[in-house]
Amino acid sequence: MKLTRRTLLAGAATLMAAPAVANSDTIADMVVIFKASRRLVLYNNGQPIRDYDIGLGWAPAGDKSIQGDGRTPEGSYYINRRNPNSAYHLSLGISYPNPSQRAAAAAAGQNPGGDIFIHGGQGKRRQEGDWTAGCIAVSDAEIEEIWQMVPNGALVVIQP
Repeated sequence: MKLTRRTLLAGAATLMAAPAVANSDTIADMVVIFKASRRLVLYNNGQPIRDYDIGLGWAPAGDKSIQGDGRTPEGSYYINRRNPNSAYHLSLGISYPNPSQRAAAAAAGQNPGGDIFIHGGQGKRRQEGDWTAGCIAVSDAEIEEIWQMVPNGALVVIQP
């Protein structure tokens, strides 16, 4: 097989889409985001294994309820997708909105929004402050580590 730029890039994308984890002690089965203290903690079997500083939506107080409110949602979700080609380096999708959040927004004649991710910050260091549209931001190096440790289906708990 001839190695071309296309096959090399396809191979790299495949590796990025399927994280390789060294052992079960480095797999996070739960991600807890503490909005008030701006921390993201990875857990394995109830034990914290990594801790990160984070940035949130540009208006983080309160629960997200409509598109464009700048809030980061609160509640229990799961990692439901991965984007190795994210505009923010890498990103892990969070299952917001859930059916009850969709229904509440519809009853109010609003769109609940979506596309909430844990993602990089477009550089070696995480951008300071709260600047996303509702996502959880870490540095590019940190999202590379989180990407490797957090599988699809992992529980995500976002606390006020």
